[in-house]
Amino acid sequence: MGVRKQQDGTPAEFAAAVEQIRHAQLRSEVVADEMPAPQRIAPHSYAMTGDVVVGDDDLGTGRFILLHDPAGNDAWQGTFRCVTFARADVDPEMASDPVLPAVGWSWLIEALETLGAEHIAASGSVTVVRSEAFGTMEEDGGDAQLEVRASWTPISAKGPHVAAWSDLLCTLAGLPPLVAGVIPLPNSRGQR
Repeated sequence: MGVRKQQDGTPAEFAAAVEQIRHAQLRSEVVADEMPAPQRIAPHSYAMTGDVVVGDDDLGTGRFILLHDPAGNDAWQGTFRCVTFARADVDPEMASDPVLPAVGWSWLIEALETLGAEHIAASGSVTVVRSEAFGTMEEDGGDAQLEVRASWTPISAKGPHVAAWSDLLCTLAGLPPLVAGVIPLPNSRGQR
């Protein structure tokens, strides 16, 4: 049985996954837009950026990429792979906590589980970046960022996976979780 393709040669399964992502309910604080997707990692890919914006403040940023290889990929354990990057500023004192990377990873896994984004083969890294200012810059103080880089193989509809990514962005940015049963309002800014 061959792979069903659309007229442009795109596998129908990938086109359907992209539509699920485009229509996913993201948190209203996330301004999302499509971006050029990487071309060498997989035969088919889709990418988007997201920024957490509250008022005039940009609180966090990230990327979500969906990769598809109809032939499958042993490392992925499937034909699709979600790849994400998320970064936000954190309090410098918080950045010195040795458990922060494990907590950052748990935020991703919890977001996936909470939104029913079934997955396997999750992997990634969490990095805490801290900088201290010295000399004439000392009065600027220090700053810190938390970065989550991760990938996983989705085994359910793709919309909840990008919704979980938007929740991760907001959690990293310090926003409280949505109350269970509350549906986020569509964001009038950015593509939705």
